[in-house]
Amino acid sequence: MSEAHNLDQGADEVLYEVSDHIATITLNAPERMNTISPTMLRSMAEKFVQADEDPDVRVMVLTGNGRAFCAGLDVKAQAGGTGMLKEDRGFRNLDLRNAPPTTLQAMDTPTICAVNGGAAGYGLDTALGCDIRIMADTAKLAAAFTKRGIVPESGGTWILPRLLGWSKASELIFTGRTLTADEAVEWGLASEVVPGDQLMGRARALALEIAANAPLAVQSAKRMMRMGLNEPFGEHVNHVYLQLLPLLRTEDVKEGMAAFVEKRDADFKGR
Repeated sequence: MSEAHNLDQGADEVLYEVSDHIATITLNAPERMNTISPTMLRSMAEKFVQADEDPDVRVMVLTGNGRAFCAGLDVKAQAGGTGMLKEDRGFRNLDLRNAPPTTLQAMDTPTICAVNGGAAGYGLDTALGCDIRIMADTAKLAAAFTKRGIVPESGGTWILPRLLGWSKASELIFTGRTLTADEAVEWGLASEVVPGDQLMGRARALALEIAANAPLAVQSAKRMMRMGLNEPFGEHVNHVYLQLLPLLRTEDVKEGMAAFVEKRDADFKGR
């Protein structure tokens, strides 16, 4: 067991902690329901990259403090002309290569979103960008974009048709509907619902189960799944084979085989 260490100072808007090979990233602006500010946006992206580049991290858990996971962009600030989409920011130099949706989607590290409360707008897209979603029984997913005069700007139009199929994704986006936690599971947008006081315990238990496996193999499997979304089957199986070859030369493969023969739990080192 590795010792937990907090890498943030003061009341940062995004907290970062690592223990037992799990990076926990927490949106930490509960007074405004974790709505997105420029500071939070930058910090989220930085911490996603930090977790993905840390060889000690095998799983990332993303959650929020307070009664909401993330209520989207700060509507009050936007209405007052000080929000993320200020007109004088302009779009001529728009660069999303290092934005949270892009960095999150590019991560090889498995990601779990522990949806502690409402996830709306940008918050919904961010939750959907994670590999696995576990929801508190009081949490909701609000696809309220069209009700605010905008589109799912942070990946939702790419993710939802792939998760739901065209018809159900269209229904959700066009109506701007809000789904309860149970409905999110029924629609296939979440894996399970648990009581709120058990959410982080359940997310951590799942993260530990993933972290116990060979991290290089898990990361390669995720990378192949991501590539498979956009390539033909024939090309994909060739890419999988090319991923398999270097894995066969790792110490973890030898350990995995030995553990199977000796009927014991494997002790993977990630090398």
